[in-house]
Amino acid sequence: MKSVVFDTNVLLDLFVFNDFRALHLKQALLEQKIDALASPKTLEEFADVISRPLFALETIDQEKILLQWTSLARVLDDQNLFSSPWRCQDPDDQVFLDLAYTARPCTLISKDHEVLKFDAHAAKENILISADYNSLVF
Repeated sequence: MKSVVFDTNVLLDLFVFNDFRALHLKQALLEQKIDALASPKTLEEFADVISRPLFALETIDQEKILLQWTSLARVLDDQNLFSSPWRCQDPDDQVFLDLAYTARPCTLISKDHEVLKFDAHAAKENILISADYNSLVF
């Protein structure tokens, strides 16, 4: 089973927008074909983002989304993550790199340019960083 890290924007596509491009990923999650990884910091960021007025989600809907994601993800303790050799300016982005680096071999699906710029370096560490939702083969 492939270990996969989804950044917050991808989680929004999966659980808030139900983006048609990500439906196969959500199905793979539900069928437990993916070892989806999270950490308390990534969960906190996701909770913060979906609570923003921009998304207009009721508290109960936010809780349902978070519960669904946490029930599908394997949560690794932040203190046990290895620091990746690549540094993001935004610490909210760095945790996704650290999570993927810890879980090598791993795929990190991200839409964040700050994360995507490390794709060639990460490939040398057996980490695929991609914005392509079809980069995973089940």
